[in-house]
Amino acid sequence: MKYRYAMVCSSNQNRSMESHALLKREGFDVSSYGTGQHVKLPGPSLREPNVYDFGTPYKQMFEELRRKDPELYKRNGILPMLKRNLGVKTAPQRWQENAADGSFDIVLTFEEKVFDMVLEDLHNRRHAFMRPVLVINLEVKDNHEEAAVGARQALLLCQDLEAAESWEESVDDIISNFERHHRRKLLYSVSYY
Repeated sequence: MKYRYAMVCSSNQNRSMESHALLKREGFDVSSYGTGQHVKLPGPSLREPNVYDFGTPYKQMFEELRRKDPELYKRNGILPMLKRNLGVKTAPQRWQENAADGSFDIVLTFEEKVFDMVLEDLHNRRHAFMRPVLVINLEVKDNHEEAAVGARQALLLCQDLEAAESWEESVDDIISNFERHHRRKLLYSVSYY
């Protein structure tokens, strides 16, 4: 594959990890991140989320939630999601702390707020490489079903980008064809870092 990809959502749990897992299986050079201050997972109520620091291993989250209420976290899909995640990488990573991971060619976000945070972070970084990076937002609701649909669409978009001679020369056409075919509006921007 020619490009390095980053999948980014808020907590590096559901949408970014579903896409990371699928693209990794398909042989893409892919990483994933979250942009939030903390990793938040649903709890017994909306007012009682499970909050973790980025870097907390998925295995630790899995074990803690399995001890707390295995039926609840199985039923709401959190335990299967964490099990998938620990098969992809060790722990959630924060986008704003990824400088040591090197540069990416294409960054896919799954929420407009995350898209804005990624662009703001790229603009505030020291521009060590001065390489262009294409940032695309594919809006995906944060639930397991929509994350699976979004991952398949992310894969198709990445395959289209890979097939192009150069994304810089054909990004407008790739985006318009994708929007027309999937009836989805994408946001995109080119930044440098």
